[in-house]
Amino acid sequence: MQLLRSKLFDVYLAVWTGLFAPVLAALWLCGSPERGVRLASRLWARGILAGLKRIVGLTYAERGLHNIPNEPCLIIANHQSTWETLAFLALFPDVAIVAKQELLTIPVFSWFLRKSPMILIDRESGSKAVRKMVDESRAALAQGRSVLIFPEGTRKSVSEPIAFKRGVELLYAKLDRVVLPVALNSGHFWGVDRSVKRGGTISVSYLDPIEPGLPGNEFTRRAEQLLEAERQHSWPQAA
Repeated sequence: MQLLRSKLFDVYLAVWTGLFAPVLAALWLCGSPERGVRLASRLWARGILAGLKRIVGLTYAERGLHNIPNEPCLIIANHQSTWETLAFLALFPDVAIVAKQELLTIPVFSWFLRKSPMILIDRESGSKAVRKMVDESRAALAQGRSVLIFPEGTRKSVSEPIAFKRGVELLYAKLDRVVLPVALNSGHFWGVDRSVKRGGTISVSYLDPIEPGLPGNEFTRRAEQLLEAERQHSWPQAA
């Protein structure tokens, strides 16, 4: 039964995404206004979350909402699933996500990535990618948008410990902003080592903010420890 629900959701996702083609056309005719594009992307993401809840029985619960800063910040999150890439569009309106350029191959979604705009980097371009990430993150923060990065670089199995790539350390130092760590256990329900999406409640935990000004290695150590401790603590709640 769960396999059938998972497959039905895949069909729903394709149909729901296809329904946004006319929205893209309307926005394009209006000059692709960034706020309009971001509003459309939030509606698209909320529709996906609603479909997951109704079809798969997969929902989420937020914890630690009081930890979210009142000003634009740098958000760091562990990465276990496609789920958080979509969900953050609804959880944080106007967020600027640092994303890999390979996502531009996805129809419709790629247009939203370009026009929102998100911070798209080519990981193969080395220092050039880092400079682009820093410059565009600064621009997003100046516009009042928080910046989201997945410091592990790619989705990881739920069994793998959290380990950051080096880029986030430089981003922390250059942006001089409060950091909000967000721990997720989404991989237990829709992960790289799961062929079937299953029902339950994904835990989204907003942890104690990290102030700017720490040495880079101290920031990385503290952030990894916070996320790892919560990862091990947040056992999945299966349906």
